[in-house]
Amino acid sequence: MERDGKYLMLHRTVKEQDVNKDKWIGVGGHFERNESPEECLLREVWEETGYTLTSWQYRGIVTFIYGEDTAEYMSLYTADGFTGTPHPCDEGDLEWVDKEKVADLNIWEGDRIFFRLLQEERPFFSLKLVYDESDTLLEAVLDGRPLAVGEKEDA
Repeated sequence: MERDGKYLMLHRTVKEQDVNKDKWIGVGGHFERNESPEECLLREVWEETGYTLTSWQYRGIVTFIYGEDTAEYMSLYTADGFTGTPHPCDEGDLEWVDKEKVADLNIWEGDRIFFRLLQEERPFFSLKLVYDESDTLLEAVLDGRPLAVGEKEDA
């Protein structure tokens, strides 16, 4: 979610057994049975923030590989229209953060890549991120082309 040059970020501080513990992430979550990506988006945003989205754009698909046995697919949206009254999030603290300062937060290394792609206004992308079980980013692949991990991609 974005407004006035800021993203709404969630600082995950509540659950002790949380892969995102102490990290900053965008709002969202996992699909429920028989949900479409848009239904999941609308439900998760409302549950975590109290906002109802009125304008959003599908920006990319992110494939997360974590260790030997975990593969997850994330539909990445941006949203710039919403209504409602914010409510506290039971997963952590919500805060509007300047887009330029998001990279300074404690975020996943792969998130730095997709936030950069959003800032570059890429219309749509497919990003694969491979992590080991110590949370180290081992590999990143953008639109089928490997990226040098830790370096800026120029395409």
